[in-house]
Parts: sequence; C-alpha cells; structure tokens
Amino acid sequence: MRAPSAPARIGILLYEGVEPIDLGGTLGVISMARRSLPLLEDAVIAREAGPVRLAGGLPVLVPYGFEDAPPCDVTIVCGGPGWPEAARDPALIAFLRRHAHERLASVCTGALILAATGLLDGRAATTRRARVGSEERSPLEVLAERAHTKPALVVDDRIVTGGGVSLAIDTTLYLIGRIYGDAVRDGVARDIEYDRSFAANCTALGVSVDRSSGLANGLRSTVR
Repeated sequence: MRAPSAPARIGILLYEGVEPIDLGGTLGVISMARRSLPLLEDAVIAREAGPVRLAGGLPVLVPYGFEDAPPCDVTIVCGGPGWPEAARDPALIAFLRRHAHERLASVCTGALILAATGLLDGRAATTRRARVGSEERSPLEVLAERAHTKPALVVDDRIVTGGGVSLAIDTTLYLIGRIYGDAVRDGVARDIEYDRSFAANCTALGVSVDRSSGLANGLRSTVR
C-alpha cells in the first residue's frame, strides 16, 4: 500500500463507441483525486493516438496509442455500445493480453472485451446487469459464457471488474483504495461528495474479492 505522496498511474482504454459516463466516471474521479494524491496520473489510451468518437458522437482527443502507452499500475477498459467491435479488434486484444492480470480492470461492458481475450475464463467477474435498448440479453448473461458471474458493485479476482454505467465511479474509487488504502479512498469519495452513494452501493451490491488464479469454489470473502 502506498503513501498518498507516492506516484501511481491509472490507464483508461477507449475505443469508438465508449459510453461518455464511463470516461467521466473513471477520469473524472482520478482528476478530483489528485487534490489529495498529487502524483496520481492518468493515461488515456486507444488503438492510435488522436480523436476517438464516443457513443452519442462526442469526440475525444486521446494522447496515447497502444505502441507508446506508458506503463500503468492498472488499466481500466471502458464499456459502451461499441464493445462488440472492440472485442473483435486483434490489436486491442493483443494489447490487453500483454498485461499482468492484476494490472487490468473494467467498468460496465468493458468486461465483455476482457472476456474476449480469454483472461476472464474461470474467473469471477461482473458487468452491467440490465438489458438496455435492442439488446437481446443482458451483458451479465453474455459474460456468464466465459466467467463465473454475479451481480456486484465490484468483483476482484486479480482482474477487477465493475458493474454498469454510473458504477464506474465506484470501481475507480475501489482501484484507488487498492493502491493507496481504504482511508485514502474514503477521503476521495468525500471530496467528490459520493461517500454516501458509495456506502449505499456497497451495502446493496457488495464487493467480492478472490485474488486466486481462478475461481472454483466460490468467493473467499465479501466486503460489505
């Protein structure tokens, strides 16, 4: 566990069709966290540096491509309606497979991209619970084909997967806590006026932790 004065870097992986709230719920939390963690950095990454169009049409200028992305303590794969195409991108899959398991995370349907790499096979994981729009099945049902799934705020089986949409905020807070400790995490939650929401979501959904190399016999612990 690091001191608040220690450096860390969190990567955020984008692709065409990421839901804007997933970027706001990750990068926005990191930006606010720098008020108390001055050496916490972010690295927004895409297939190539340059503009990436999010769901809804918002363009984002991404500073890093796969080839020049800096090393990160953890890289978060965002979700959004563009996930099926991203999951078929050989360069993106290869980029993720180069990472150690404990350096990967996802929010929302980003877990389905991680599943496409094979890195979630036999692991515990979560994603968005509800079917939305024209989706024939919920993302959690789709993910169940590759992983041991459960509705949860966060599942940490070395690879961290977070629940859907606004829970990107909670997942990013969890990752900050994994690096800097729970007291620092809780301070960041207070700073963004999300401490009551974070506590309520933890109570309602729970954080499940099993950092083994796969899950055969259920979760070892549940943090409430």
